[in-house]
Amino acid sequence: MNSVPTYDLYGEISGAKTELWLHCETIPSRSRLHHWEIRLHRHERFFQILYISAGAGDVVFGDNRQAIRPHSVVTVPPGLNHGFRFSKDIDGLVVTTLLSSLKTIPGDASRFGEWLAEPHVTWLDPSNEDAAYIAMTLRRLGRTFDERRQGRNDLLDAYLTSALQLTFRLSSQEGESQGSARENERRIELLNDLIQRHFRSRKPASFYAEALGISPTHLNRIVRSMTGQGTHELITRKLIDEAKRELVFTFASVQEIGDRFGFADPAYFSRFFLKETGETPRAWRIAQRKTLGL
Repeated sequence: MNSVPTYDLYGEISGAKTELWLHCETIPSRSRLHHWEIRLHRHERFFQILYISAGAGDVVFGDNRQAIRPHSVVTVPPGLNHGFRFSKDIDGLVVTTLLSSLKTIPGDASRFGEWLAEPHVTWLDPSNEDAAYIAMTLRRLGRTFDERRQGRNDLLDAYLTSALQLTFRLSSQEGESQGSARENERRIELLNDLIQRHFRSRKPASFYAEALGISPTHLNRIVRSMTGQGTHELITRKLIDEAKRELVFTFASVQEIGDRFGFADPAYFSRFFLKETGETPRAWRIAQRKTLGL
């Protein structure tokens, strides 16, 4: 098996550019020379940032492969075997910076240092203010690198620091959001189980919130974000669906069915059903049984 080559810049002999502390070029300028594929390699002394503004492809981090898409930032720590495959319409920037020029060294004890030590693909939502600022900052870094005007190094350092810190913030929020989503999915599963067991007794939303150990407001927010309905609507939908099933597939009277679902007053059950479906229980039963040929 061939060893993985080490480069400062891809395809160039490591150490050839001893004056390099930061280099910036467009993605097509180098990938076009290699038929849009950057084979597995690594950088021992350099940290790399790619800003993808158009096109697509994938990145290989060691044994893992991830898709890349427009408006994303790829960060590659030193010493990591990595490679890229790009579509021919790829566009964006590659920023390669000397490891010692970073204000926080990858792998140090801080959360930022831990983040820098791992590869990341962070999507930049154009509607997010920080994401838009990252994209603008990296574009300005590219222009400043090409201009070579007074104060260039100070500006490059400021742009690099800002872009990395904000990308870290977005990436961390994304991880926290994914964790929250998984927790919310678990809560919805528990809620559905609780509703299945208690809907006939017509427990209020506060009962379910207390059972889950959260406030009714918080529960309602979670349910709405996951289902598009509020907690009360979810409970009501379950009750109506079960009432419909019994109306169609049992011979129990409307009064008996209402009583099974905690409605002591048959008239109240009929009004409730009418409000939710637009039909009385009796009218709905007749129409559905006719449709089903029962």
